[in-house]
Amino acid sequence: MAVTVMIRRTFTHMEKAAQLAPLIVKLRSLATIQPGYITGKTFRCIDAPGEYLVLSTWHSVEDWNRWRTSETRVQIQKQIDDLLGETTAYVLYEPLVGGITPKR
Repeated sequence: MAVTVMIRRTFTHMEKAAQLAPLIVKLRSLATIQPGYITGKTFRCIDAPGEYLVLSTWHSVEDWNRWRTSETRVQIQKQIDDLLGETTAYVLYEPLVGGITPKR
């Protein structure tokens, strides 16, 4: 069952936000060639400067976790977390099919 990963990052210092964007783009570019990657979108909030949202869809939680824990991603993610001053949190969602929650 496909899963969508939501990653929200917020900066209060705009100079740090400017450093974040290229790292997010790099992660997304690398994600597109990973096994199990389906699609993704990156957003910058209009109403809240410094807030970014990434949504990516994967064939399975296992595919996402393989990419999330890969050495390449971990290195880039560390740079992001250093800029944030905190560890990035991820929230995973699965689609409802006809209002019925799929069984795992």
